[in-house]
Amino acid sequence: RAGRRARVLVVTAHPDDECMFFAPTLLETLRLGHQVFLLCLSTGNFEKKGATRRRELLESAAVLGIPADNVTVVDNPDLPDDISTAWDTKLVAEKILEHVIDTSANVVITFDQYGVSGHKNHSSLFHGVNNLMKRGHMPDNVLVYVLESVNLMRKYTSVLDVLPSILSSANTLFLSGYPAILKAQRAMCTHRSQLVWFRWLYIAFSRYMVINTLRPLGR
Repeated sequence: RAGRRARVLVVTAHPDDECMFFAPTLLETLRLGHQVFLLCLSTGNFEKKGATRRRELLESAAVLGIPADNVTVVDNPDLPDDISTAWDTKLVAEKILEHVIDTSANVVITFDQYGVSGHKNHSSLFHGVNNLMKRGHMPDNVLVYVLESVNLMRKYTSVLDVLPSILSSANTLFLSGYPAILKAQRAMCTHRSQLVWFRWLYIAFSRYMVINTLRPLGR
């Protein structure tokens, strides 16, 4: 429905979200020849490493195949990296709409209302884009999809979640093959400031490194 060559805008909250959660979608979308833009609404400055994390995001994007010119990182004190802080819905909606217009995107992809991990910054993106849809501010030609959050057991079963994903959902399914999985892992490893021990477990066992299921968001 979006056309043979879509302009796809993926909206994330922090540097590393793109490979921790959206790699299967990004890699398959790029493989199919669509143009991908990445909008990250914070620098991930919770530990005062915002400048470092911005650089790491550009490295990760390069590994995934997204040109630096297609990556935008927002540095706004009203959009703090904080797991307990919900961002202002109108501000998030404004930033997303600005970027949809600037990039002429006709597909937008972001988190669902649960934000995969329950992070309030993640779920704020859903509320921002949902606000645009419900108020009729999203351009009519734009399709919006959100990344399905799954329960904790499914989240950490890696490729074993393929069958449950197929059986439990009529949503769009992206499943990475071995080369794409390795590329996603390499992208994650560019986020050196974030590679504490439990991130290695995430890389090894999270289904989001291998599988994405997206559902359309209605108007």
